[in-house]
Amino acid sequence: MNKKKFLSLLLALAMVLALAACGGGNDAKQDTPPAENTGDTGNADGAGNTPADPMDALVEAAKAEGELIVYGSCEEEYLAAACHHFEELYGIHVTYQRLSTGEVQAKIEEENGNPSGDVWFGGTTDPYNVAAAEGLLEAYEAQNASHLLGDQYRHADGYWYGIYKGILGFMVNKDELARMNIEAPKDWADLLDAKYKDLIWLSNYNTAGTAKLVINTMIQKYGHDEGIQYLVDLDKNIEVYTKSGSGPSKNVGTGECVVGIGFLHDGITQIVDNGYENIELVIPSSGTSFEIGATAIFKGCQHPNAAKLWIEYALSPECVELAVENGSYQFLVIDNAQQPQQAADFGLDPENVMDYDFEDATNNITTYIEEVMNALGGGDDRFQTE
Repeated sequence: MNKKKFLSLLLALAMVLALAACGGGNDAKQDTPPAENTGDTGNADGAGNTPADPMDALVEAAKAEGELIVYGSCEEEYLAAACHHFEELYGIHVTYQRLSTGEVQAKIEEENGNPSGDVWFGGTTDPYNVAAAEGLLEAYEAQNASHLLGDQYRHADGYWYGIYKGILGFMVNKDELARMNIEAPKDWADLLDAKYKDLIWLSNYNTAGTAKLVINTMIQKYGHDEGIQYLVDLDKNIEVYTKSGSGPSKNVGTGECVVGIGFLHDGITQIVDNGYENIELVIPSSGTSFEIGATAIFKGCQHPNAAKLWIEYALSPECVELAVENGSYQFLVIDNAQQPQQAADFGLDPENVMDYDFEDATNNITTYIEEVMNALGGGDDRFQTE
């Protein structure tokens, strides 16, 4: 072979090899794109790929569990709507039960780390704080907590997150008061007047978070001894203690209850949804307190990923805006949700409330309940539990 042919052969061979190398490299890159490194290696699939979005990984893990059990202490219509929508969004079967906050607290205390439910939804935070202090709730740092309106709407260590805010006050039947020629009470002290004897309904201190809030409010407003004495004096005018905090509101429109103590958004429900225009809402003139309705995970729950996904869902407009569609008119506490116009229409102001001491309520509510019940002689058949 002469030198010219040899050089031509070498050049042709080099071109073939170069083309093969370029083509093979491009094909490989197109077939297996590199997985994005999120820094979370705990959710890798069998091929070693990590989802780009940690929320996607949580959704997949929750779907793999396939089930969620919710104990709800908000109104049942809202609870049902929230649970059904979660099921629609993620294809996870949801079982729910409506219980008062006191009932949920007692249930998980009895189960002591082996809870029959996964998450708690709705109801005042005083029982949540007690459960957290007892080690019965699971801490979780929620991504959607960034939308909360302030730090007061979450537990500092992530044991619960706020979903709404409710104002404590009075609901009165205007027709019944007019018939009896009695003015509506304007403040807490007015409720002690003998003219309201057997006209007032409140919820049970042992079963309702609303009533626990009333205890804490009176102690913080008047002082320890004076606050308990106020509740003893108030008891003389109370006809019924309902199991649930919303119980009084549901009986004002019919006139069975003439003056109900509870959350004013429950009164709005009776006016707007049930047509009881004879109900008047009263914000106590010397000041009142408020609830933060919360959601939390039970420690040791059977479906931990579905529970975490529920917390993210509960802190989204997808969930909280269902409240107003289902007769619940609380103020919402996340910045990307639309507030219910009805609450503003009835003159409720979420900022016009007393400076509530959550730490004192958390540390002492169990003792306060015992002291109040002892002062009342242990209670009687007016204290409903069913």
